[in-house]
Amino acid sequence: MAGEPQEDCLFCKIVAGKVPATVVRETETTVAFRDINPQAPTHVLVIPKAHYRDAASLAAGDTAVLADVVREAGEVAADEKLDSYRIVFNTGSGAGQTVWHVHAHVLGGRGMQWPPG
Repeated sequence: MAGEPQEDCLFCKIVAGKVPATVVRETETTVAFRDINPQAPTHVLVIPKAHYRDAASLAAGDTAVLADVVREAGEVAADEKLDSYRIVFNTGSGAGQTVWHVHAHVLGGRGMQWPPG
């Protein structure tokens, strides 16, 4: 069921404290932690504590928590003193999603090219 923790989900395990992560921010509804395979000098993932597969399912299920994720991404960027940054939601394996728990990548600290990918 959407929103409920999934036993086999890496990010649900991070939320539950069963898997370690370098947490940089935490709120009632979100957790932000450093990516273990950074693609930029700053690469932080912001996740909702509730389990949703991707950004679209989170938007359909809980718009307030989606807003929390995006707001926290901005707070991460401010904490990291980034004046330019990218927020990315990958959806589906073809787009690079490898963990099936919605997460926003906050990327910064270097120039970003367009188009991405």
